[in-house]
Amino acid sequence: MDYMDSGPRYTPKSDKDWDTSVQFLPASDNKKLEKKKGPGKVGAVIGVLIFAAVIALMTGLLVWHFHFRKDVRLKRMYSGSMRITNQVFEDAYENSNSSEFKALAKQVTSQLKSIYSKSPKLSKYYVGSNIQAFSEGSVIAYYLSEFKVPAGQEASVDHAMATMDKLVENLQRSGKGPSSALVVADVVSSALDDRLLSTSFSKFLKFAEHTKSNEVGQIQSPGFPNSPYPPNTFIQWQLRADPNYIIKLEFDTMNLEENCKNDFVKIYDSLVAIESRVMEEMCGYFSPSEPLTFLSSGNVMLVTMASNDKKNYPGFRAKVSQVKRGSKGTTCGGNLTGEKGTFSSPNFPNYYPTQTSCQWSITVPAGKAVKLTFKRFLLSEPGQEKSKDCRKDYVEVDGKKLCGEQPEATTETSTTNIMKVVFFSDNSYVDRGFQATYEAIDVKDPCPKQFMCRNQRCIKTELKCDGWNDCGDMSDELNCKCNAKDIQCQNGLCKPMFWKCDGVNDCGDGTDELGCGGCTSGKVTCRNKKCVSEKNRCDGRDDCGDGSDELDCGRSTDSRCTELTYKCKNNKCISKVNPECDGTADCEDGSDEENCDCGRSKFKTSRIVGGQDTEEGEYPWQVSLHIKNYGHVCGATIISPRWLVTAAHCVQDDGATRYSQPGTWELYLGLHTQRKIGSSVVKKNLKQIISHPNYNEYTFDNDIALMELDSPVTFSDYIQPICLPSSTHDFPTGNTVWITGWGATREGGSAATILQKAQVRIINHSVCNDLMAGQITSRMFCAGVLTGGVDACQGDSGGPLTSPSGSRNFLAGVVSWGDGCARRNKPGIYTTVTKFRGWIKEKTGV
Repeated sequence: MDYMDSGPRYTPKSDKDWDTSVQFLPASDNKKLEKKKGPGKVGAVIGVLIFAAVIALMTGLLVWHFHFRKDVRLKRMYSGSMRITNQVFEDAYENSNSSEFKALAKQVTSQLKSIYSKSPKLSKYYVGSNIQAFSEGSVIAYYLSEFKVPAGQEASVDHAMATMDKLVENLQRSGKGPSSALVVADVVSSALDDRLLSTSFSKFLKFAEHTKSNEVGQIQSPGFPNSPYPPNTFIQWQLRADPNYIIKLEFDTMNLEENCKNDFVKIYDSLVAIESRVMEEMCGYFSPSEPLTFLSSGNVMLVTMASNDKKNYPGFRAKVSQVKRGSKGTTCGGNLTGEKGTFSSPNFPNYYPTQTSCQWSITVPAGKAVKLTFKRFLLSEPGQEKSKDCRKDYVEVDGKKLCGEQPEATTETSTTNIMKVVFFSDNSYVDRGFQATYEAIDVKDPCPKQFMCRNQRCIKTELKCDGWNDCGDMSDELNCKCNAKDIQCQNGLCKPMFWKCDGVNDCGDGTDELGCGGCTSGKVTCRNKKCVSEKNRCDGRDDCGDGSDELDCGRSTDSRCTELTYKCKNNKCISKVNPECDGTADCEDGSDEENCDCGRSKFKTSRIVGGQDTEEGEYPWQVSLHIKNYGHVCGATIISPRWLVTAAHCVQDDGATRYSQPGTWELYLGLHTQRKIGSSVVKKNLKQIISHPNYNEYTFDNDIALMELDSPVTFSDYIQPICLPSSTHDFPTGNTVWITGWGATREGGSAATILQKAQVRIINHSVCNDLMAGQITSRMFCAGVLTGGVDACQGDSGGPLTSPSGSRNFLAGVVSWGDGCARRNKPGIYTTVTKFRGWIKEKTGV
């Protein structure tokens, strides 16, 4: 490829080039080879000639294989940089067409050749180098070098290139170079990302931006925002700042194809694509509320973008400015004193810069100790996901290293009144960093009137032995005496009763899954609890009696339809469980994949930085139902441009308020924060409300209602419908689902301002019915909060219980009722949507 739009065009040789000389002999005609009375002279001569030809062909093939084949060479490209210490940067070096640039580039190219000549591995395979750019410090040269490497030798050449700094050191120590040679240091080199060498690129674009003080520049993908970025294109933006400044790159839009193997943006702390200097790789669609701000370590940065020939999107736009080195947000470390305080990594909650090292010294009054709590801790990067030795980015607290993604409220305590905290980031990949608080504690009583965990975290005394891992290290759940309402695990742990028989081993020793009426070994459990032999599964006969032993058997169609099989539009049934909208057409008529533009958040799912707040657009089917001139009362879910699903108890008349009348309500779609009506929010009125005719206000049975908007809503990034499950869709016990809403975050408390979410798990129906004194009907199911505690909001009545399935989300339930709000060990009760699928279709056509 014409990488960086300069230098020779590099085109890798296809392996197919070797195949053109190979010929295959035609198949023999048996009739011609039938035995005759005698071979004859002519036949003998022909036989000899054929034999000689075969021998010659075989010899040729062997010679080709062992002589030419072994010399198959692959192109390897390496990018790198080196600092030239005996040169001073000139402005002319920014212009690759200037005579000054060309003269220095020629010297650097010569120097690279000398360096490679000192390595037998490199000198044999070296083709040439191309100088891409120069920057300050004294002068940093950025280069690309090409090698033709025999197949199988790539790793050894990679290793030789990785130790280039030693070659340079040896060369300069020997003094054998010319007297005019450049003096170089800080040599960096790494193999180029293979995707940047794609032969499919038909267009190469190159841009340069030099920022100035008090100016904000802008870079964007071609065509943005009016048209998609071009296909099969490689683009680079070389960004520079003035000396003693660093670059601030701030994306306000990032909308690329979801798969980074196809389209991607990569940011480098360099002026050439050195993989050991990559800061981040991005693709997909990020919410504008998601901060994507990067700082360079020096005064240069490179942004690259590559696209293939399919699915091109709007692209990106970013602001470029320069920040004075040492200004607020770019530095860290110092002396911290007093009873308590806060500090964070540079640029938090945005991405910290590479090559950063700083130290804090925390001093509290004598006789006290320092308790450090990380409210956020995000120092994760490729290769460090499961690393315990923290060889890349880390925080060190009194000699103990922490890295990766730590849970909320990770705590460290000093043994004296002084604590040392060090933050370090290496040359590649950055994350959002950390935010920490410190406080002075009494060494003798570090958790007054509270329980102290082994990890020094303090929790409320009443949270000990309640079945929840509040400490994070399980120390609050050890050596417990369980009460009658808990499961007594054989290993001594106590667990909430509603985790019993949900198919998940919560105890860790299987105690909670004993005595659940399961079948013995060699038998399968039918949905109706009957046991049949494993040999009878998928044998074409209904041995269970409900057809469940013939589900998920790999057959495309099933001649027998049951209550458990999925019925296609052509009235044929398939045995696959939950086939709808899974990306595979299982029905012969493809009807299981119809109407599947639903249940997807348009934004790329990113880590939620602490708390249970949702991100804007994370649940675009959530609706806030307001009583006019009053405010938020209930939740609802979008299922089509006109129709919403909510709870029947939300629309029952109560005294002077006629909740059943459309005119009572006003609806907010695309809302994230109450009382903050931004451009993404749509306010709607209602045409009609249809409450289920069999709703029972005393038992909450059939607690479901439909709302029709007075006009259809236009879908957007923030407003989308959820997928409705078929009547046979299975949401198994133990499955993790999500509830969302603006409801009270604690019992008796005020409603949440920002849309909240909580992770819950579907509970065994019979266990929940026992817990709730027999009040659970077949049209209800239970789900419990996994995280537990008053901070986990159980959502609003009428809101959705969302079940993720692949890249889509289905409406499993409607928030109905419960015992209090967000109480521990008290499950929420939800209306089972699958039981009302026929009624919903009859009334709405959806």
